[in-house]
Amino acid sequence: MKNITASLGGIWRFYRDGFRQMTWGRTLWCIILIKLFIMFAVLRLFFFKPALAGLTHDEKVERVGQALQAPR
Repeated sequence: MKNITASLGGIWRFYRDGFRQMTWGRTLWCIILIKLFIMFAVLRLFFFKPALAGLTHDEKVERVGQALQAPR
């Protein structure tokens, strides 16, 4: 376990120091974070509506049971 932690720490330091040395490092991180926000927040909000919204507990149980039932 100690080896894994040391390896992950080394990888983290490698990337951290690499981005610090870059002149565009902070700008790249900002672009990455904005893209992640768009992918996970905005797209989910508009395109991936909850399929079980507005159903009662029994209706949700029935719908999930039908989805999990193996086709015959």
